[in-house]
Amino acid sequence: MSTLLVIAKAPVAGRVKTRLTPHFTPGQAAELARAALQDTLAAVLATPARRRVLVLDGPPGPWLPHGIEVVPQCAGGLDARLAAAFARADGPALLIGMDTPQVTPDLLARGLDFGETDAWFGPADDGGFWALGLAEPDPALLLGVPMSLPTTGEAQRARLTASGRTVRDLPELCDVDTPADAARVAAAVPDSRFAALHSDLRTVTR
Repeated sequence: MSTLLVIAKAPVAGRVKTRLTPHFTPGQAAELARAALQDTLAAVLATPARRRVLVLDGPPGPWLPHGIEVVPQCAGGLDARLAAAFARADGPALLIGMDTPQVTPDLLARGLDFGETDAWFGPADDGGFWALGLAEPDPALLLGVPMSLPTTGEAQRARLTASGRTVRDLPELCDVDTPADAARVAAAVPDSRFAALHSDLRTVTR
């Protein structure tokens, strides 16, 4: 009954990965966002799950593979949008973003294994989090958590433990937010779409 949720923005120039500019043009930043999303969705498709849902801000495009259900994001702050994503799950669920193209099916499968824990938490090295898994999704666990801060991950994990849930941690990953992040992640997964595109764009921008 497990659900894999991916929350993402459509890779539209000027709307995604704006912190990659001016090192990359808005169009190049959108291309990197598309590649990251494609790598992420490929990992999702290779992970055993009953449902695979893309919670999308914007229109789907030709980058969307078969086998992914698409639903629109709700309005509001990030906490509200994450909470609404979990509300779509009718059983155990793992939610990730589009900023970690280095994610693997093995990592995702681990985050859906609730045999010995109530929740999985995937910290990001910028102080946020890249994954959140709940054996029994409860949107209230996310509402009101201050997002996009260096303390967001700490606050979210504390919310989980304060609820009485047992929490286990997934490995820390780097979100792709800045040009330096993009270089680190590309180096970590050299065979990915993201790394190939990053290499091509780096050559162009030299």
